[in-house]
Amino acid sequence: MKNCYPKIGIRPIIDGRRRGIRESLEKMTMGLAIRVAKLYSETLYYPDGSPIECVIADTCIGGVKEAADCAEKFEREGVGLSLSVTPCWCYGSETIDMNPSIPKAIWGFNATERPGAVYLAAALAAHNQKGLPAFGIYGKDVQDVTDTEIPSDVKDKLLRFAKAGLAVAMMRGKSYLAIGSVSMGIAGSIVNPDFLQEYLGMRTEYVDCSELLRRIQLNIYDDDEYKKALEWTKKNCMIREGEDYNPESIRKTREQKDADWEFVVKMTIIMRDLMFGNSKLWDMGYEEEAMGHNAIVGGFQGQRQWTDFLPNGDFSEAILNSSFDWNGKRAPIPFATEDDHLNGISMLFGYLLTNRAQIFSDVRTYWSPEAIERVSGWKPDGLLSDGAIHLINSGSTTLDGTGQQTDENGLPVMKPYWEITDEEVDKMLQATTWYPASLEYFRGNGYSSNFLTRSGMPVTMCRLNLVKGVGPVLQIAEGWTATFPDHVFDIINKRTDKTWPSTFFVPRVTGKGHFKNVYSVMNYWGANHGAISYGHIGADLISLASMLSIPVCMHNVEEENIFRPSAWNAFGSDPEGADYRACKNFGPLYK
Repeated sequence: MKNCYPKIGIRPIIDGRRRGIRESLEKMTMGLAIRVAKLYSETLYYPDGSPIECVIADTCIGGVKEAADCAEKFEREGVGLSLSVTPCWCYGSETIDMNPSIPKAIWGFNATERPGAVYLAAALAAHNQKGLPAFGIYGKDVQDVTDTEIPSDVKDKLLRFAKAGLAVAMMRGKSYLAIGSVSMGIAGSIVNPDFLQEYLGMRTEYVDCSELLRRIQLNIYDDDEYKKALEWTKKNCMIREGEDYNPESIRKTREQKDADWEFVVKMTIIMRDLMFGNSKLWDMGYEEEAMGHNAIVGGFQGQRQWTDFLPNGDFSEAILNSSFDWNGKRAPIPFATEDDHLNGISMLFGYLLTNRAQIFSDVRTYWSPEAIERVSGWKPDGLLSDGAIHLINSGSTTLDGTGQQTDENGLPVMKPYWEITDEEVDKMLQATTWYPASLEYFRGNGYSSNFLTRSGMPVTMCRLNLVKGVGPVLQIAEGWTATFPDHVFDIINKRTDKTWPSTFFVPRVTGKGHFKNVYSVMNYWGANHGAISYGHIGADLISLASMLSIPVCMHNVEEENIFRPSAWNAFGSDPEGADYRACKNFGPLYK
């Protein structure tokens, strides 16, 4: 089936004066558009692994009629963001993209033969005056007008804009599926439909947890798939069931534990069906259930009403968030523990920017070097010399977070699912132990995954928070994963729940402000959860946030990598303050 992902629209802008000027520029201008489309289609991919599709205007755009014709084509073709390119002077307000709902950028080719930079400045001024923020792209070095290369600094901005713009477009019209309600008073699980609608263009869908029970009890799931999934789970997960650390007097019997495995496998299938639907249910006579909720991200309340009574969601959440299941390798499904939709959306941001699985974790403990040495006798050095933040949650973390995927140099990575090998899937499963859940936390039991993330992966932790009077704000911290010697980790691990997965995070510190040291990052983090993505993607997150008018309240991204719409320059010379003022001025994208 052909995908229906949003496309990138490319608008070749030209000097409209005919009988000499326009004619001399046609080939050059359309050539810019074709080269950018080639860059995008060869570099960027949709979440299913297919190449990004671009739509180029039928003609160069020299005036308002051709601009309108282009807009009509983009509407028909499902364009979700637009890039205008030009090597020359053109008519600013007559040729710009006037669609207020899609992200926009302009590349003004830097050459001396024709004033592309003059058009860029004029068109950006028109965008700003009309309240239609646009990103300006202008290469640092002058090129010859015949040069067909895209300079590296221009390429970086073209790709950053495209990745962020596609994320905006892919969220639009989708749903966040909340299974259950507020978990243990966690603010992030108070799902805010106004935020989702006005800032992201998303619906909020609510399903009571009893729907899971109804479908289990009435067998509203694909039984053939369930049998396949259970067999896979026996082979890959039940065989790695860990020691039951619960008091012997209250442990479940083997028969009860096996029944729990069957139950959580059914939960996983049903949660996925609730999000996306399942045509097999239509064939079974459940036409409404077969439709799903058009969700792109979801969350499960779990605690406490469900988990006081029934097996927890740890297995389901871990498998959904991973890049594989019993059907093989597939796109990960961002799914939030405790229905924390703000962390779920944070994971969605990272996923849409990278096509990689995301780690969901509690931002649990800062371990200072002094504390590490005090409890273990080992003095940290190197990456751990300033300590680390212990990220750990109740078994819902993606199994990709084990770090068992590797690059060509054998270093740990987290890949898009289509690049993962079968051997790497086996290694991720082998690195994971499934422990009977702690009955102190989960009276209904269930199974929690346990692993230790390998050291040395570049990662970015982010988190959306809602602040009264301000609205949404985004926190970003780039850094690396780290590990301790085995005997040190054993001591640290036993001080908390030893049945859960652990990731130790060391942010890149700057010596000042929120990033003065590792402790300050932990101290200034705005909530109990964080979303962790492979790679240093802070700059991409900043561009994405600006498209959505979400200010960034904390980050450690180098200033030269920050890329926001040109209008932000008009709100003061302090970048963070200007970000807040610009976001407040322009407001939510869909309000």
